[in-house]
Amino acid sequence: MAVKIRLRRVGAKKQPAYRVVVADEKKARNGAFIENIGHYNPRTDPPTLVLHEARVLYWLQQGAQPTESVASLLKRNKTLEKFEMLKKGGSPMPVADAGAEAEPPAQS
Repeated sequence: MAVKIRLRRVGAKKQPAYRVVVADEKKARNGAFIENIGHYNPRTDPPTLVLHEARVLYWLQQGAQPTESVASLLKRNKTLEKFEMLKKGGSPMPVADAGAEAEPPAQS
């Protein structure tokens, strides 16, 4: 069974919203799925993406393949970077910005 992480369309006619789900690749787009791991609304400004990141990383480790659209969302959300770090044996902690200071702010 090949497992995919993909978008499942919900919402009214001409008002799309999507659930990010883990599903067998042979099932229909809006058919049966294994787990709901987030949602995406492209109609808001900026588009809303909410993911249960721990579950996304779990499914990626189990071999689930994201579709092209989900992969671009995961790249934008920096989840694929965390997965690559996890594969290399590093910590999946957020990557610090280059401009961030290492010292805590002084208290007065």
